[in-house]
Amino acid sequence: MDDQQGPGPHHRQRRHRRGRITTSDQSGRTEDLLLLERAGEPAATESWRALRILSEFVDGFEALAGIPPALTVFGSARAVSGDPMYQAAQAFGAAAAEAGFAVITGGGPGIMEAANRGCQEAGGVSIGCNIELPFEQHLNPYVDLGIDFRYFFVRKTMFVKYAEGFVVFPGGFGTLDELFESLTLVQTGKVLHFPIVLVGSDYWSGLHDWLRGRVLAEGKVSEEDLDLFHVCDDPRAAVAHIQDVLARRARPPTPATPSSVRPSGR
Repeated sequence: MDDQQGPGPHHRQRRHRRGRITTSDQSGRTEDLLLLERAGEPAATESWRALRILSEFVDGFEALAGIPPALTVFGSARAVSGDPMYQAAQAFGAAAAEAGFAVITGGGPGIMEAANRGCQEAGGVSIGCNIELPFEQHLNPYVDLGIDFRYFFVRKTMFVKYAEGFVVFPGGFGTLDELFESLTLVQTGKVLHFPIVLVGSDYWSGLHDWLRGRVLAEGKVSEEDLDLFHVCDDPRAAVAHIQDVLARRARPPTPATPSSVRPSGR
């Protein structure tokens, strides 16, 4: 584990946990690619790769087990500091930290950097789960605890396991992948009462209209499924919505009264 000085106002110690992470070879062939391609490798090679995957889960669990309640933030890596969504993500990171949440991102630039930056500068715990890519991607300088992963599916597990909710800013394929995976996990009951907030109503309105006008209209989803996410523009409203959902989740169910109990009919 390497200790570095972060750029935040308190100059807190930065922890970068690498485990046994390796970089891709010069051809750009990452561990994900090697795993998913059918290359006729010996069974023993595949078995050792399974152990490497297991070790990566262990590294992630050990690194994140002690973090505070956290919110995972997704969004475009291409947003620059002058982008209104960069500024909104930075404001969200600060609001999340002030509410007592850590912030988890993919650790890269753009929206990820903005959310980490806002969280760190507000005194929160800023976490980055970086991924090995064919083109090198470094952790942004606003991460307090950084973990490098070889495998997307291991990294995705950490995003969900250690988060109380997801906040999704405008982004591309990767952002949409995370959004729909999170919606599927909630819809199928793999995670319960998990708030999902989409920030930027202008950006997300076309998707929402398509889901309602085509997907719902054709019976591919139910009306309740469209309530699995909340759209807003105010970063502080996003935090407030998450707090409200989590508060309702924490309340015990109301006991049934005699009048509400249906007779057995016998």
